[in-house]
Amino acid sequence: MAIGSHFGWDSFIVRFIFAVVVVFSTYNPEGVSYYHWIEETFPSITVGKALVGVILIIGWVILIRATLGSLGAIGIMLAITFFGLLIWLIVDVIGLDTQSFRVVSYIVQIMIASVLSIGVSWSHIRRRISGQVDTDEVERDL
Repeated sequence: MAIGSHFGWDSFIVRFIFAVVVVFSTYNPEGVSYYHWIEETFPSITVGKALVGVILIIGWVILIRATLGSLGAIGIMLAITFFGLLIWLIVDVIGLDTQSFRVVSYIVQIMIASVLSIGVSWSHIRRRISGQVDTDEVERDL
């Protein structure tokens, strides 16, 4: 195994934080997000707003491509179903107010960030569980 290829909870947390930052920077119900920043002066746009937009797009592409590559369509559907049922269980047990757009928005955004962070981490998790290595991770001995 290569140096620095150890995967643990700390590695997953870093990926989860990255996904949360990308998701909540794009939009959040508090009104402090890229969406709200652009909405203030739309249709005019500055170079800074364009640069931040491109950075967010890069973050989304990294997360979505890694998730599609590691989980595939069926895995993504299973992850969404799992988190959807988990949210349903939490709503039933705790009694969250699902009439509030703010509450529902936070729940959905955390679910999206969770699915994306699992997708980014899945190859590592699968390797630790099964011992199988993805072909794009094999290193050549020089």
